[in-house]
Amino acid sequence: MKTLYRFNSFIEKWMALVTPACLAFGVLFPQIAKHGVPFVPYVFAFMTFTGALKSRFRDVANVFRNPAPLLIVMALLHLVIPRIVCGVGTLAFPGNPDLVTGMVLEFAVPTAVSALMWVMIYDGNLAVSLALVVVDTVLAPLIIPITLSIFVGSKVHIDMTHMISQLVFMVALPSIAAMTLNQVSGDRVRETWPSRLAPFSKIALMFVVASNSSGVAPYVRHMNGQRILVAVFMFLLAAGGYGAGLVIARLFHQDRQTQVSMMYGAGMRNISAGAVIATTSFPGEAIFPVLIATLFQQMLAALYGKGLERASRKE
Repeated sequence: MKTLYRFNSFIEKWMALVTPACLAFGVLFPQIAKHGVPFVPYVFAFMTFTGALKSRFRDVANVFRNPAPLLIVMALLHLVIPRIVCGVGTLAFPGNPDLVTGMVLEFAVPTAVSALMWVMIYDGNLAVSLALVVVDTVLAPLIIPITLSIFVGSKVHIDMTHMISQLVFMVALPSIAAMTLNQVSGDRVRETWPSRLAPFSKIALMFVVASNSSGVAPYVRHMNGQRILVAVFMFLLAAGGYGAGLVIARLFHQDRQTQVSMMYGAGMRNISAGAVIATTSFPGEAIFPVLIATLFQQMLAALYGKGLERASRKE
């Protein structure tokens, strides 16, 4: 067990390097990494369960009594950031509406389930993050078409059943199970299990990052000038999403834990959902901005988390 704790501390310390290494593995060895893709939902469910062990039902209920952080992040996710992305894409690629649509789509999809893992790693307000993931994903079938219609004039049909079932399996059920255990155990589970399961959660996160990044390998291997420019813009816009969430949280004088949750809530997107929508509803070129974001999202999550952690130590 001591070895696992040391491993957990090592991964947390070097997460900003471990994450790019996992991404590189997925891109360089997609034939190996892709075999993990079918297991990603199950691993996600385990990570959600582990993260939710720190929360209680009353913690989530309290979020809706003070919904300001939730509403602020929702506004950033589906109004402010997509508007900026649409403007940047239109100016940079005026003759390619498919690329612009793909860029906007990436920033119109709901916040990522994996944000819960990063919130857990950097001791954020997990109740706020759980509420955001649940609300944003449930509303996604309504919000995504409206956002795309407003900003790029596209009409899409989303498989609501698939998205809701994904939410239930990867977020709702494991979260309810974890909080129920806390309830029936009188918080004994909450006090002991998270630290014991933390090393396995880190391993699970590495597995998910490597597996998911295998999907972007063909695009990385056939880069051209325009795709490189798209990648640069997607990196800058993705970095801006994290920054916007953090800055707004501080402007509204949120505590440190809520700052972590708002930063990851605004910065991380459900790329898998975006990829499904792009491949089924748009021309092939629209999927590139969505998938290329896979290379940046986890790396930026690690860098921002480390930066916030160092800033907190100095205060």
